[in-house]
Amino acid sequence: MKVIRFSDLCAQGKAKGQRVFIRADLNVPQDDAGAITEDTRIRASVPAIQMALDAGAAVMVTSHLGRPAEGTLTPADSLAPVAERLGQLLGRGVPLVSHWVDGVQVAPGEVVLLENCRVNQGEKKNDEALSRKMAALCDIYVNDAFGTAHRAEATTYGIARFAPIACAGPLLAAEIDALHQALANPKRPLVAIVAGSKVSTKLTILQSLASKVDQLIVGGGIANTFMLAAGLPIGKSLAEPDLLDQAKAVMESMKARGAEVPIPADVVTAKEFKADAQAEVKAAADVAPGDLILDIGPGTAARLAEQLKQAGTIVWNGPVGVFEMAPFEHGTRTIARAIADSPAFSIAGGGDTLAAIAKYGIDDKVGYISTGGGAFLEVLEGKTLPAFEILEKRAAG
Repeated sequence: MKVIRFSDLCAQGKAKGQRVFIRADLNVPQDDAGAITEDTRIRASVPAIQMALDAGAAVMVTSHLGRPAEGTLTPADSLAPVAERLGQLLGRGVPLVSHWVDGVQVAPGEVVLLENCRVNQGEKKNDEALSRKMAALCDIYVNDAFGTAHRAEATTYGIARFAPIACAGPLLAAEIDALHQALANPKRPLVAIVAGSKVSTKLTILQSLASKVDQLIVGGGIANTFMLAAGLPIGKSLAEPDLLDQAKAVMESMKARGAEVPIPADVVTAKEFKADAQAEVKAAADVAPGDLILDIGPGTAARLAEQLKQAGTIVWNGPVGVFEMAPFEHGTRTIARAIADSPAFSIAGGGDTLAAIAKYGIDDKVGYISTGGGAFLEVLEGKTLPAFEILEKRAAG
């Protein structure tokens, strides 16, 4: 994928003295008092901002926060806490500017944070008049917000149409490179792990990957549906019997290519969905009518771990069991450690996946951890993200 990279513009001296508009993803969780409870996204945005400042640019940064009503800014929707935390990370004051669409005062070497962009009328609908106004504020537009790359909004798409230069920031460029390495030009075998509660929410991902990967590992409620499709009993486990034909089609598609969807040979069951429930390891064929399948069994986990260690590329989206509960975390822990030990290039995304990575302390052993949940899933579905599309068009002239 060919896009203009902000790092290249800075290296060439093309950002010096220019007005740079950075669309970051600063949508961080807050407690009831408005205090930031987790600042990963803010920290991830710092390199692009510092790059622009070091290049001598006049820097404007904006982001959405929460789900504000357009045209109305409430204290709960304000980026004020973000401005304070960003200032701490940058070691300088970061003024917060409201009502900025019609003009912003910022000098080279300075940075300002523009108030919640989703408060602007027309932001979510990618209004052209709004997009043109924002584009007039800058000489260089930088998209560094992969988490919103699947949305065609005024600050993620429209402004990129009309800005003199539109480019990818370092965070977005890293996502593009990692996704290309994992999906467009993977080292084989390519193994994908797709897990979650429902096949229906990830059916298009499964169908898309079935034509690309060498092995498609399914987990959670998705695995239960595939087990049912393979003729195995699943007791009272979460599954979608109405999607058995689709699950069978995915398995047949894989089989026709000499690839496979490994079906669990053993599972961990309980009678109740509780952290203190009595866990029991059973052969997959021995699941009783009153059983809930809450994890893959140790035999299946060990077999999958060996296959992951032989992989060339691993794409991971979703834990394979109820890893939040100690009796049902063995499968996900084994998979996580196998990915950490594998020489394969690995890319992981999705909230539950990131929670598992953090729980098992393998952050530094995963090749790339994607910052965007919905955007990551849409790439796995084979979709072209709007933000990628417009940056490619602008790079092509």
